[in-house]
Amino acid sequence: MKTKSRVHKTFIYALLILFSLLFLAPLFWMVTTSLKGPDELYQFPPKWIPSVFHFENFKNAWISQPFTQFLMNSVTVTVLATLGQVVSSSLVAYGFARFTFKGRDFLFVVLLATMMIPWEVTMIPLYMEFNFLGWINTLKPLIVPAWFGGPFFIFLLRQFIMGIPKELDEAARIDGANAFQIFYKIYLPLMKPPLILVTVFSFLSCWNDYLGPLVFLNDQSKYTLTLGLAQFKGMFGVDMEGIMAITFLICLPPLVLFFVAQRYIMEDVSKSGVKG
Repeated sequence: MKTKSRVHKTFIYALLILFSLLFLAPLFWMVTTSLKGPDELYQFPPKWIPSVFHFENFKNAWISQPFTQFLMNSVTVTVLATLGQVVSSSLVAYGFARFTFKGRDFLFVVLLATMMIPWEVTMIPLYMEFNFLGWINTLKPLIVPAWFGGPFFIFLLRQFIMGIPKELDEAARIDGANAFQIFYKIYLPLMKPPLILVTVFSFLSCWNDYLGPLVFLNDQSKYTLTLGLAQFKGMFGVDMEGIMAITFLICLPPLVLFFVAQRYIMEDVSKSGVKG
């Protein structure tokens, strides 16, 4: 039995390593390509490791466009939109999970139904609305909607809150706490794992968003990193080493965030209940 178990584990680990290498291969190719010289970019057969590492490609790519301004715009949009998603989604989820009012279930079904509507369907009405408000060519269309909550995040947090015993609410009310104090002092600490998950998902969505900035932004000074990356594709060719260098730099913040938040994301939510 021990031999069979060992063989089984070896087979599973071998498969995991194989698939991990398959997923890491494009990332490795991106890094090595960003360090290649022009003569090795289109060499056939492809050369995985460059003979000389051209680290100056990163500097040349960064100064070829105003990427410092693009970075500031991306950070502004990502931080404010992520903060808005966390605050608004947690409050709305708390309301759906713990308050009883007429039409609550119907409103929740309507909320879930909006998840089935692709963003491309609402793109033109949103553009008309933001144009009426005078928000086109500003960062507001990328930030303000996040402060009204996301259907998926609200659903995720509501399901987590409904798994928390209601006895906590009753004990807090006996001690004189109001609804907001219960949410702030009891539920927010218990919601740490799903809130971190919402933060990571929202960060990734905002940081990697390309279609939103493409539709709502016109001035280059308002561009985000994803729009700046597209500037390397010109009429007379593609700056491949520049694209790979900037793509690698854009990938770094999400990777760092994921590894930092990984243990919180994988944390067993059962540990967040009442102890003792």
